[in-house]
Amino acid sequence: MKWIVCFICVVILGVLIFCSPVLAGEDQNQDFLRIHIRANSNSQEDQEVKYMVKDAIVEALIPLLADANTKNEAINIISQNFDYIDNVANKVLEEQGFDYKGHSRLDNEEFPTRVYENITLPAGNYDAVIIDLGTGEGNNWWCLVYPAFCFTKTQISTNYVYISKIWEIINSVNK
Repeated sequence: MKWIVCFICVVILGVLIFCSPVLAGEDQNQDFLRIHIRANSNSQEDQEVKYMVKDAIVEALIPLLADANTKNEAINIISQNFDYIDNVANKVLEEQGFDYKGHSRLDNEEFPTRVYENITLPAGNYDAVIIDLGTGEGNNWWCLVYPAFCFTKTQISTNYVYISKIWEIINSVNK
């Protein structure tokens, strides 16, 4: 019986820790680091390459950010890897025959409300890794870098790969 109570407490604590920033209000924006990849234009080719770049960048960032335990750690890792991120983007662009380049930076930007399964991030300003492809004037893709909540290798928004330590703990308890 003690183990069941302990198990339930751990699960509740994990859920509260994971969800409390979302429920906390406007200040919760400070707990997240978003990612925003902007296409060069809205042409079909630029939109398609945007998703190719997104896939490559997500693949590159997963191992870099896997051990980030705070937003500041994630920001430090990203800040130390701008050249690497740009090179990943530029390699894809070059392989696909595009003559423009990608450029990454950190900024604070306004994002609309976004729902990821059962978690809602309200509209507001968030710190974000911005990756402009060429002019960066086309439609964009955005998600979360920290916690690394929604990296996906497909364009289907429901196929998420969770690499958050808290999410791993919660999932391991449920097995």
